[in-house]
Amino acid sequence: PAGFSLFPRDEEEDGEDAIILLLKRAKLSAMKGELAEAEQLLHQALRRAHQDDNRQAIIYTYSMMGNVAYMQGQLDNAEKLYKATMSYMLAGDTKEDDNAILEMSLKLASIYAAQKQHKLAVAGYQFCILTLEEKIAKEKDLPEDVLSAEEKANTRLLLGMSLDSYARYLLNINELPAAQKMYEKALQISNDVQGETHPQSVVLMNDLATVLDAQGRYEEAHAYVRRAAELARDTQHPEEHMVLNNLAAILMHKEDFLQAKQVYKEALKQAQQKGDAASVQHIQEELAELAKRRKGSK
Repeated sequence: PAGFSLFPRDEEEDGEDAIILLLKRAKLSAMKGELAEAEQLLHQALRRAHQDDNRQAIIYTYSMMGNVAYMQGQLDNAEKLYKATMSYMLAGDTKEDDNAILEMSLKLASIYAAQKQHKLAVAGYQFCILTLEEKIAKEKDLPEDVLSAEEKANTRLLLGMSLDSYARYLLNINELPAAQKMYEKALQISNDVQGETHPQSVVLMNDLATVLDAQGRYEEAHAYVRRAAELARDTQHPEEHMVLNNLAAILMHKEDFLQAKQVYKEALKQAQQKGDAASVQHIQEELAELAKRRKGSK
């Protein structure tokens, strides 16, 4: 879902005042990876926003500061900034199930996951998922003039993002059946809203295959990863080599060594062309492992 814009369009176009200019420069710096520069600009924007008592600017600046801290790996700081943003928003007229609030709640859950605070992470993910499911059910039959199809789709995509994030966490802590369930729901949403050929759908298909493979369900895993590989090829997906790598690993688990070798070689060629050194090294190690397995099976 697109980032929420807290500024009315006309103000942005007419005024182009100092705060908005600082925020735009900060956003550009962050996109270029110049995070210290972004942080400095945001502090200036925050100071001005407080001076002018511009509530919307304060909220927007805090949330951007949270994002920059998160990107810098300053998780404690990011947590404080997201909580400050949410407090400001909830003190105004923002509802608890507003997408902007839920997007930040999801970020908080992923911070707790990274900090290995299991109870807080699970509570955070489940809060986002349940709140969004309730919201979607409530809004389903609202007419277009009350709530646009685009807004409904954005809420569903945010639910998909929450399910995907929770699934990754569950996979990480080896809760495989639960992770599988979350990936299945996330894939369903991505297929419904964005279509099967969307890059996100392809990644989710590949991730679902990984979870099935980890449970020894090789045939089901193979069906998903084979489809993901076909779609990745047809759409020139930027991560096609990673999908092929996964396909080869699953073929190896199915003891289809000849096919696995061919797919690994194609994945290796693509990884080399893309200059993805980590993938190149990983695939070379897998090929060496495959050679050992083939010797052992003869």
